[in-house]
Amino acid sequence: MSEQNEVEVAPTAEPKPLAVRKGMWSQGTGDTSGYSGVVRTMWATAPSQQPFGSYFDEIYDRLTALVPDAVDYVVVDRGELTFYVLREKLTEVMQTLRDDALLRFELCASASGVHYPGDEGAELHVVYHLASMTHNNRRLRVETTCPDTDPHVPSVVATYPAMDWHERETWDMFGIIFDGHPHLTRILMPDDWVGFPQRKDYPLGGIPIEYKGTVVPPVDQRRSYR
Repeated sequence: MSEQNEVEVAPTAEPKPLAVRKGMWSQGTGDTSGYSGVVRTMWATAPSQQPFGSYFDEIYDRLTALVPDAVDYVVVDRGELTFYVLREKLTEVMQTLRDDALLRFELCASASGVHYPGDEGAELHVVYHLASMTHNNRRLRVETTCPDTDPHVPSVVATYPAMDWHERETWDMFGIIFDGHPHLTRILMPDDWVGFPQRKDYPLGGIPIEYKGTVVPPVDQRRSYR
């Protein structure tokens, strides 16, 4: 029987609202989706408490014994386990998850950024997706945060070399600086690009584009849905 069973875990507190958004996309720019009347409250997922169920408790107990005070809180949602880790402990946590015989998360499949402008003091998040080949394909998500006034997170390339380009893309799109990265440069946008296109406060309209002598205006200036 697979260890990855669906787990229902009672939260320890009510979730907090992160933002109230109007329209389908960014706030404060022209809405091209046709949903400008939609108002949505975005909620953070509340922390979970033990017992988590499945193999989740085993991983949590082992990691917190080896790296005390590293896990800020835990979320179990839709049968998935997420450790919210202090950025100061991220390097130690990731190396422990990879090297300890009882954990052995050999694969880090991806690193991605998220921008929550309403999460004061933790506006920028980095999410890592891990898997253990040794222990029956166990899955774990590790998430860390930093404020947009100090957008620094330690690089994990020394532990998971495949994260080289993932961290570069996260820097390129979100402006998160990965301290210790061997070559942190833009990977998608031109080197002289200003701004970080996947932040929520980035202008939806982009920049004017010139094509064979014809100027194409930004997308939010082409048509009005009002």
